[in-house]
Amino acid sequence: MPNVVVLGTGMAGFGAAHRLGQEGITPVMYDKNAYYGGHTMSFRHEPGFVFDIGPHISFTKDERIQELLADNVDQRYETIQISLNNYWRGYWPQHPVQLHLHGLPEDVVVKVIADFVEERQKPDGPINNYNDWLLASFGPTFAELFPKQYTRKYHLTTAENMSTDWLGPRIYRPTLEEVLRGAISASSPNIHYITHFRYPTQGGFVSYLHRFVPLGNIKLNHELVSVDPGINELAFSNGVRTRYDELISSVPLPDLIRMIKGVPADVLEASRRLACSSCVLVNIGVDREDISSAHMTYFYDEDICFTRLGFPHMLCDANAPKGMGSIQAEVYFSDKYRPFSGKPEDWIQPVIDDLRRCGLLRDSDRVVFRTAMYLPYANIIFDLDRAAALKTVHGYLDDIGISYCGRYGDWGYLWTDESFKSGEAAAEAVLSKPAAFQAKRRVHSG
Repeated sequence: MPNVVVLGTGMAGFGAAHRLGQEGITPVMYDKNAYYGGHTMSFRHEPGFVFDIGPHISFTKDERIQELLADNVDQRYETIQISLNNYWRGYWPQHPVQLHLHGLPEDVVVKVIADFVEERQKPDGPINNYNDWLLASFGPTFAELFPKQYTRKYHLTTAENMSTDWLGPRIYRPTLEEVLRGAISASSPNIHYITHFRYPTQGGFVSYLHRFVPLGNIKLNHELVSVDPGINELAFSNGVRTRYDELISSVPLPDLIRMIKGVPADVLEASRRLACSSCVLVNIGVDREDISSAHMTYFYDEDICFTRLGFPHMLCDANAPKGMGSIQAEVYFSDKYRPFSGKPEDWIQPVIDDLRRCGLLRDSDRVVFRTAMYLPYANIIFDLDRAAALKTVHGYLDDIGISYCGRYGDWGYLWTDESFKSGEAAAEAVLSKPAAFQAKRRVHSG
């Protein structure tokens, strides 16, 4: 068969393997880890807690992907109506806050509404960055108290330094009627781009990948150290060298580019301008399950160390021992804007302290499990350097014939289904290569 190599075994890598498999091609798939799945992996810890690598749920509206993932778990999944809330200065408004101002301090609500009305009366001005969009959408009071604060915690930079390329449906821009209704009523409509989601009944989110494993010849514990596009050769830290006819990579672009032999200086420099966040995930097990009414909570206060909390035990019963609850806290950093130092474990006690400070953990609660891990790649930061730098990097990879996919290959804000389809698209690009590759495929399949 044509020798197609896929770097990475996450959603994008298996998306590529799935599309190649439809053409009878089994790629060789390399992963630096001792497990497959990438960021889609789930870990089971005694005495029975399951934690994914970050919050993972499937809310795709693509029926093909829905059925594919459902079949992978033999139709054994939970369908859950999502509940989201926020924490701000001791208040717990529903999400999104702009639709649920009821119960916040009166002077804040009045100023937010006054700003909102004033902005609606202004002529449309240029939108040069995310800050411009926030001011035009909400006015200065709401923008500063909520999304601009959250931006500094989640994206590690300022709204003035971010584009709007990532927005899509992620931040709801309400009408004046919706804002007013949410200010005077505690039962205003719950409007969000996610209404319900699916999650495997057993085994954590990685269960969605198990049936994809036979699609590739998987080589674990293979950390890539160099790519030679002149002779189509890969080298790994364990001494293995291998050739490829076609290469599909989900390796983060800054890592991939620095490993390519002969990479031009301007491309290397562009890859260094690509920003992303890193994350310390702190996982906590508690001897009580009624910790929160929400599946996820967003934290705006900059003196709270974590930016977001998830509650894995609320996704399915198998994620925690009976009668116990679990919390996953996300603490963000960025090599470009807020470098991480120290050890992941250093953040366990600060997280526990802040959980107690905001009232989620009681003095009587017993923490029965605690662990932390560091993710060098978390979320893409859409700063003002991204677009030009990405154009340079992707253009170079196109020129040397390396296909790319996934959140860190496309360098975009990709959800689960989008990552899978990104892998499929990369495989499709390989399958559409010129006649020489097609002829090789015909010979091997003939």
